Amino acid sequence: MESRPQWGTRAGFILAAVGSAVGLGNIWRFPGVAYDNGGGAFFLPYLFALLTAGIPLLILEFTIGHKYRGSAPLSYTRASKGSEWLGWWQVMISFVISTYYAVIIAWAMAYAYFSINLQWQDSESPVSFLVGDYLKVTDPGKIGDLVPGVLIPLIIVWVITLGVLFAGVKKGIEVANKIMIPALVVLFLIIVIRALTLDGAVDGLNAFFKPNWDQIMEPEVWVAAYGQIFFSLSIAFAIMITYSSYLPKKSDLTNNAFITGFANSSVELLAGFGIFAALGFMAFSQGVAFEELDASMSGILLAFAVFPEIINQFPALNGLFGFLFFTCLVLAGLSSLISIVETFVSAASEKFNVSRPTAVAVGGGLSAVISLLFATQGGLNFLDVTDEFINQFGVALAGLFEVVFIAWIARQLTPLQKHANSVSDIQLGFWWKLCLGLITPIVLGYMMYGKLKERIIESYGGGSYPLEFVFNAGWAVAIGAMLIAVLLTVKPWNSNTVELPVSKKEVS
Repeated sequence: MESRPQWGTRAGFILAAVGSAVGLGNIWRFPGVAYDNGGGAFFLPYLFALLTAGIPLLILEFTIGHKYRGSAPLSYTRASKGSEWLGWWQVMISFVISTYYAVIIAWAMAYAYFSINLQWQDSESPVSFLVGDYLKVTDPGKIGDLVPGVLIPLIIVWVITLGVLFAGVKKGIEVANKIMIPALVVLFLIIVIRALTLDGAVDGLNAFFKPNWDQIMEPEVWVAAYGQIFFSLSIAFAIMITYSSYLPKKSDLTNNAFITGFANSSVELLAGFGIFAALGFMAFSQGVAFEELDASMSGILLAFAVFPEIINQFPALNGLFGFLFFTCLVLAGLSSLISIVETFVSAASEKFNVSRPTAVAVGGGLSAVISLLFATQGGLNFLDVTDEFINQFGVALAGLFEVVFIAWIARQLTPLQKHANSVSDIQLGFWWKLCLGLITPIVLGYMMYGKLKERIIESYGGGSYPLEFVFNAGWAVAIGAMLIAVLLTVKPWNSNTVELPVSKKEVS
């Protein structure tokens, strides 16, 4: 009998998968990417990317985890000899991301508190409040002192995250997501509805949805669509493989992937409504056309500088609106952080044959300690560079290696297709193999070529960061994740662990 933990219900798994996919990036990244790449016209390549890369990759990872019943390193080991390094690489990427992602959630938690009495109004501007008054940012490369306003909420973030993980898959992760994801959707709906009633909201929505068909044939627009889908679905983080390994034997994998993919995109679209309605109100309040608005359309500045400025100008209930918005960021962040940490908890537990509580304490505790670096005065600079390199030369590159290895080297698409079809209502056909074997590798390869070329020609930050700092906080981290992944394969697996905990009949 298999002793692996399992989800209590199908809804529990879907909510957990959606909770992992729906993160901070959905709320602040998608609207800006859509606006910069053709507005309403962007939805065509976005939908195409979802159907040819996002959902096929979700099905792939759901199937790998479900068939091979293990964390990413163990599942890859069972799928093809010599592929363990790929699983550990994805786990190490998740580990790095967990160290700074927790800090962004801590910022959101602090800002939810600041919203109650609009503390940023005492500063020259929301930007100066963020950088100077709150984070007390120092020069790039310098660590500086710990910032109490970041440290205290960061401790709370880790207490919640590790507490959920200590409780286990069914009683911890599943229960937490059943609370957080519905709460996130309800709160964000309230925000969107309020934003849509503001003066100038229609102008913002027109800017968001107005199609620019001239851009539709630009390769960069299609690359942006694939990039958005790829980064927003928690693909190549080892998350979906780990989560699907907890599914019961009879689970509709393809249906679950479609539900997760479209649910994630729905939240992104909802975020677009709310963000651009609010930005339209901001333009109206400043008496300028939307195109003249001096505001970052995506990223950290949108959430922690532009939105506070919008909240300042609200006609009523400013504090409540701000509290709801930043609470949404906290909920979205926590559900993703829990899934990220679970990847290395599961992998460490299996590889080193330790109990789950021990893996949570050591793995989660180590991540929490390292996250203190990003809670210092130099934390924002470290976070900015590390995030850029671990995403572009970690997540995206690992995703490219994953599809190439599975499709071209290990030639596992046919066995995985048969497994998915044996348990799913929606049957996979030639389109799935075409997407993973040809379309996705070509697009990801083009993305990586362009990004690598850009980084070689021009250092990240346009010269605002010293080259040594970019190397230490960026290149060294991304390359280090690969090297540690290889080192973790040196220790052999216990033979009993590698053997699938199911009968030969079930495997076939």
